[in-house]
Amino acid sequence: MQIAAPAKINLHLRVGRRRADGFHPLLSWMVGIGLFDNLSLTKKPAESGVTLTCDDPSLPCDERNLAMRAALELRRRLPADCPGVSIHLEKRIPAGGGLGGGSSDAATTLLGLNQLWNAKLTIEQLSEIAGKLGSDVPFFLFGSSSVCKGRGEAVRPIGVPASKWVTLVLPPIGMPTGDVYSRFDSMNLGNDQAIEQEPDWKHWLTLGSTALLPLFVNDLEVPAFSLRPDLADLRSSIEKTLSRPVRMSGSGSSLFTLFDEQLDATAAAQVVSDRHGVRTLAVELAPAG
Repeated sequence: MQIAAPAKINLHLRVGRRRADGFHPLLSWMVGIGLFDNLSLTKKPAESGVTLTCDDPSLPCDERNLAMRAALELRRRLPADCPGVSIHLEKRIPAGGGLGGGSSDAATTLLGLNQLWNAKLTIEQLSEIAGKLGSDVPFFLFGSSSVCKGRGEAVRPIGVPASKWVTLVLPPIGMPTGDVYSRFDSMNLGNDQAIEQEPDWKHWLTLGSTALLPLFVNDLEVPAFSLRPDLADLRSSIEKTLSRPVRMSGSGSSLFTLFDEQLDATAAAQVVSDRHGVRTLAVELAPAG
């Protein structure tokens, strides 16, 4: 079985103060984009267990990899004679970029194995497993556009944006999520009220890119940019080059801006690549299927 695992961007991300349990309450509009890892799932005899290989030698293929953990967690819930599986991961989504590649790999593994093993678990049951793997994992079970709350595990699908194209900037900077949140806490940041007062999503869905972009907030930009001033400088420079707002996805380091037409997104990607010497892609926002 061949199955694609999409990346995501956080169009809008509000973060509350750290709770007693160590987590931060979130409010995020997360949307899938047309950048994919690829997973190959091959059923094996039960005694073969679960194995994972990857075309990126820098990534672990044991339980440190979320795709492996997802497969093992699902198999533990099934009868002892459940088949084994070999998983091969072709990695195309940059790690440490705030694009949710590892989370998507895990969710896609759950969806694929639920079918391959004929496990017949519901999306709600898969989401319970996903929530134990990571805060972003449940999002990828529910479609391409959702509002996520709690730690990210409370997922509410909404419509797709009217603006359909993303110019995605992928600087060679790894931003460990834990480091960004630690800086967030040390800077005494967090707005719990912003999480409770949700925007008018129905209205936002109707807006083109010019009207929509200025409404976005990412509360993790301040701590991320304080850790990596070069990322802040790159964002500012790209905004000047394109004369439009540029946001960061998740805890970084990926940056993005939106366009209504593919030709405009592609042209912007070329300009940013030429002038700033950074990898840039034009990808579809909330691609169908």
